Amino acid sequence: MIRPIALLAVIGMILAAAAPAQSQTAPTSREQIRLSFAPVARQVAPAVVNIYTQRVVRAAASPLFADPVFRHFFGDVPGMTRDRVQRSLGSGVLIGGDGTVVTNHHVIKDADEVTVVLADRREFEAKVVGSDERADLAVLKIDPKGETFPTLVMGDSDRIEVGDIVLAIGNPFGVGQTVTQGIISALARTNIGVSDFRSFIQTDAAINPGNSGGALVDMEGRLIGINTAIYSQSGGSNGIGFAIPAALVRAVVAGITKGGKVVRPWLGAGGQAVTADLAQAMKLPRPIGVLVNNVHRDSPAARGGLANGDVIVAVQGREVDDPEGLRFRLATLGVGSDAIVTVLRGGAERQITIRLVAPPEDPPRDKTEIGGRNPFTGATLVNINPALAEEIGIDSGLSGVLVLQIRHGTVAHRLGLQPGDMVLRINDKPVASVADAKAQLVGDRPRWSFTINRNGETMTQVVGG
Repeated sequence: MIRPIALLAVIGMILAAAAPAQSQTAPTSREQIRLSFAPVARQVAPAVVNIYTQRVVRAAASPLFADPVFRHFFGDVPGMTRDRVQRSLGSGVLIGGDGTVVTNHHVIKDADEVTVVLADRREFEAKVVGSDERADLAVLKIDPKGETFPTLVMGDSDRIEVGDIVLAIGNPFGVGQTVTQGIISALARTNIGVSDFRSFIQTDAAINPGNSGGALVDMEGRLIGINTAIYSQSGGSNGIGFAIPAALVRAVVAGITKGGKVVRPWLGAGGQAVTADLAQAMKLPRPIGVLVNNVHRDSPAARGGLANGDVIVAVQGREVDDPEGLRFRLATLGVGSDAIVTVLRGGAERQITIRLVAPPEDPPRDKTEIGGRNPFTGATLVNINPALAEEIGIDSGLSGVLVLQIRHGTVAHRLGLQPGDMVLRINDKPVASVADAKAQLVGDRPRWSFTINRNGETMTQVVGG
């Protein structure tokens, strides 16, 4: 309703500027000068909630007790630690009349208690239905007690454009529900490292701490994003805020509410962003898309006909700029759906259809905590497979053995092993599976050696004589 009014106002100003000066007249009514977002705010505000969380943490009773020198000489003294209640706040959105609320994962992470406060100040104890840390989204449920709550309808975040007017609603700094207005500043921002699926909506509507999990709505009152992060050096709003698009919110909520967890589809191919140099070398019109350089055997990509050297430029008709954008587009699709992938091959554009499936558990993980007397004591090792790779956000084409967890204070911890390390060799022998690792870690040796890969860097360590 607001867009036509705004358009008429602009047209009126243009016509007035073009007309002779004597034809200009002052507004004669309040309606002629009033442009308000109140109808939209009034419509959506009841469905935006405040979220308060608390958890009990054990902390040192005094900074002195946390000093390592004090602990070295005196050890653990009774009363050194005590339980403290840590509180935090955020926002959320009612998306179901039955009390279903969506918010950010980081708003409710590790919380012992979650309280949802409606716009009319009523409070409800909330249950966490499920949470997806990789997408930074969570679904809560409050008991409606026979009541139907107001809700927001999810809009199509793929149809919004830069320049569209939006409202951000949340609870900044805990002052209470607040509405701010701005425009869509940019789309598909993929260099914002607050989740693994980076294709954020950027807006200049003021977003501050406490707004996380709140609503970004269009001028028709539809939810187009969940406010998630800001770019700030001071902690306050600098006019650069980011929201998770409704397309991803819809997919995550569906996965959590139907199956308890999100199972994302597996493509089975990897690649790199097309840079300006690559585009010139490949004679592409401009740098766009993902250059495929690793199609996994017997994957959906291979069965669909995707090949090394293809450049993926769109999924479902939506442009893809880089691997993060490709990952986001696939995450919005369900397992069992057909992805229409547009590729450039041999200078010609073509479309291929890829049936997406759940990532397989092949080979079996064989999750094992290593014991005994060896450098890996206290480390949990696991075979890498596509399902695990999807869960922890690594290349699904990797194979081998991964350090999944490290128990604090163990030999592995003291030697500096870290979760995410890939085990390549033990005692100069290659390790391709957890079974290989266990075979090499048997016995008590005076000297051990192992080689790992950490973030692309290969390192060898020798322990003992």
